[in-house]
Amino acid sequence: MKKLNKLILYSYLPPFVVTFFIALFILLMQFVFKYIDDLVGKGLPWYTIAQLMAFASASLVPMALPLAILLSSIMTFGNFSEQFELVAAKAAGISLQKVMRPLVIFSIFISILAFLFSNYVLPVANLKFGSLLYDITHQKPALSIKSGVFYNGIDGYSIKVGKKDNDGETLHNLMIYDQTALKGNLKLITSEKGKMIMSADTTVLQVNLFNGNSFEEMDNQRNAFHPFMRTHFEEEIIRFDMGSFKMARTNEQLFKDNFQMLNIKQLSAQADTLRKALNVRRSEFGNIINPMFSFKRDTVSDAMMQAYPLVLKEKDFINNFDYNQKVRILDNALNMARNAKSYTENAKKDIESRAKFIARHDIEWHRKFTLSIACLLLFFIGAPLGAIIRKGGLGLPVIVSVLIFISYHIVTITGEKFAREGVMPAYRGMWISSLLLLPLGVFLTYKATTDSSLFDRDAYLKIFYKLFKVFKKRK
Repeated sequence: MKKLNKLILYSYLPPFVVTFFIALFILLMQFVFKYIDDLVGKGLPWYTIAQLMAFASASLVPMALPLAILLSSIMTFGNFSEQFELVAAKAAGISLQKVMRPLVIFSIFISILAFLFSNYVLPVANLKFGSLLYDITHQKPALSIKSGVFYNGIDGYSIKVGKKDNDGETLHNLMIYDQTALKGNLKLITSEKGKMIMSADTTVLQVNLFNGNSFEEMDNQRNAFHPFMRTHFEEEIIRFDMGSFKMARTNEQLFKDNFQMLNIKQLSAQADTLRKALNVRRSEFGNIINPMFSFKRDTVSDAMMQAYPLVLKEKDFINNFDYNQKVRILDNALNMARNAKSYTENAKKDIESRAKFIARHDIEWHRKFTLSIACLLLFFIGAPLGAIIRKGGLGLPVIVSVLIFISYHIVTITGEKFAREGVMPAYRGMWISSLLLLPLGVFLTYKATTDSSLFDRDAYLKIFYKLFKVFKKRK
């Protein structure tokens, strides 16, 4: 049995590792395509890109891990069945449950690691990833001065270059509008030739201008006429501050309270705090809105009798007043109703927003557990399914596993969306996919244990022929 356990583990681990990294790579490429516009053209160093890819990979593990377990288990047991190794094991008196036992233990171990990763590693990775991605998306594009086009990337300046040499430094026919005074285009510098020199720390760009002119309109507030000053120079140096082009790192503490950056204990504490605040908000709404309306006739009559000491002759209260009083009373009532409606609508939006925010915390809390359970359930689906279809390799197992995983992912996303919108509680929306996988895993395990011909075409043809004969005899 020990040799058999080693054989099973050694046969399972290589497909598991390979499929995990392949799935992670595919998901990572999807992330790159999504944010390619925010990454290209900003002069980011390679280590910043590497950090972003590493943090993004960590955040994609919850999707890649279940798919790798499902695919590798189908491939492993499909190979065993295709090569009649399961038949030999059963002939030796070893049941399918005993064959699966080492991988069951390994899957439980992976599920525990998945929970620990989701609770302790993933929040930190999400924090690092979210803050770094925010800094990158808000980073200014790298300096790129093109010929014949005004470049406005440097704060306070607008630069146009007639021609740019292949060395990337020599410029011809320059026009530079100096707008640092924040009074418009009052100063213009032209030059026949220029040369760009970047400082060693890339914080200062020095442009040496040759044979040019400086035109400046003097802004004199006391005189209606604006004097004009022209200066010719043989050589002039302009230095541009490039500090804004360097990526500034945001303090990560600003993102730490986001629900994706919290572990189970922090999520529970923050959700409890938010629920208390929601209950206080609901109480405030009731305390404010209730005194605005009173539908008890006796209370209204007593209050009005104190305000207006007169005899109410008419049955309808409003008919006891003259026209001007009626208009005044109705106007006050309409204003109160409009104010109450406006306050109610705003309070409703606020309460719904708070409830959805609490639901997001509950969703993340349950997600810590659903990942581990999904890994275990997908193994109990993949292993017996591989034993039934009796096909290994990357052909049919890949198709079957992708179809199952897509179905699982669709149900998961749907349940999460329902929970996020308040259609159903968070626990129901997050566990609905696992509840659907559980009976499927039990059914496939039972079928594989009993050597069921679940995908045998001849077995279904026999059933069809029997039904056809019964139907023919009845005729």
